[in-house]
Amino acid sequence: MVVDDTYFSNENATFGDRVAAARDAQGLSQEEFAKKLGVKLKTVRGWEDDVDEPRANKLSMMSGMLNVSMRWLLTGEGDGLGAPEGDVEVSGDVKDVLLEMRRTKAEFSRLSDHLGRLEKKLGKLLRTPE
Repeated sequence: MVVDDTYFSNENATFGDRVAAARDAQGLSQEEFAKKLGVKLKTVRGWEDDVDEPRANKLSMMSGMLNVSMRWLLTGEGDGLGAPEGDVEVSGDVKDVLLEMRRTKAEFSRLSDHLGRLEKKLGKLLRTPE
C-alpha cells in the first residue's frame, strides 16, 4: 500500500485535524486527553477546532503523549500519522471545499467567542453607574 504523505499536510489538514487524528489513533477521548494534559476539555476542543493554540510546553507534552513529532503537529511534516487505510480518494476541488469549510467553522467559533466577550463587556457597562 502506498502511504499518502500529504494527507495531513497544511494544504489538506489543520493543526486541529492532526491533533484529533493523533488523539483518536491513541484511543483517547477528548476528556481523557484533557485530563492527561492537565487542561480543561474546552481547551482541547479549542485546539481541535483551530480556535486556540497550545503553549509550547503543552505542545511538547502532546507530541510525546500522541507519539508524533511537534513538527508534524504544526506542519504535517515529520514523524506522525499516515493517511487512514481505506480512505476514498477525493478530487482537489473537494479537498479545497473541505478545507474551506474547516477554516470557516474555526473562524465562526472564534467570532462567536468574541461576540460572547463583547456581550459580557456590554452587560458590565450597562450595570455600572456613572
